[in-house]
Amino acid sequence: DSVSSLAFSPPSSNAVFLVATSWDNNVRCWQINSDGSSQPKAQQSHSGPVLDSSWQHDGTKIYTGSCDKTCKMWDLQSNQFVTIGQHDAPIKTVNWVNTPKYSCVLTGGWDKALKFWDTRSPQPMLVLQLPERCYCADVVYPMAMVGTAERNLLCYNLEGTPSEYKKMESPLKYQSRCISIFLDKKEAPTGFCGHEFANPQNSPKIFLRYVAEEAKPRKK
Repeated sequence: DSVSSLAFSPPSSNAVFLVATSWDNNVRCWQINSDGSSQPKAQQSHSGPVLDSSWQHDGTKIYTGSCDKTCKMWDLQSNQFVTIGQHDAPIKTVNWVNTPKYSCVLTGGWDKALKFWDTRSPQPMLVLQLPERCYCADVVYPMAMVGTAERNLLCYNLEGTPSEYKKMESPLKYQSRCISIFLDKKEAPTGFCGHEFANPQNSPKIFLRYVAEEAKPRKK
């Protein structure tokens, strides 16, 4: 079945791995060799289509979100695959959050909720309500960006207790398909770009925004 997401292992891994999630309920991992060839390494399954995945910063674990409403942790060393979180609707986005004071998994669901999970606890550390269903997200500390239905874009500050920094409307006509934070010359997150769902009548469009500019008051 079709692939829903791809994620390469972080630079800290002792080899290069690629993880793919798909609509056939599976999560697959390949090792990518220096000559460009690939080698299947392992596979795990949810009870519903898997929509997203995210690597832990040290490359030892993978986190997945599924239409079965669960977020699972795949420990690559032990090959254990366990549930660490749950939503009331399918989980569309999964992001590993690594900060100087805490580490957690951030999940966005079609239940209009963002949930922060400590992998050692079955209850979320924090739940933030979204204006609509979550469709895309990205995290580069101390910034998180989330795109929802109805063309909403939300910027979050992850320092201390995570909180909403700015809510915006997408400049594009159609629903955002993906969103990515970009860095400035000092390697600090400074803005974001996005891509809309394909319009059958025209070519899909992208947008680019600087957070500092978006935060300025608009002239009336």
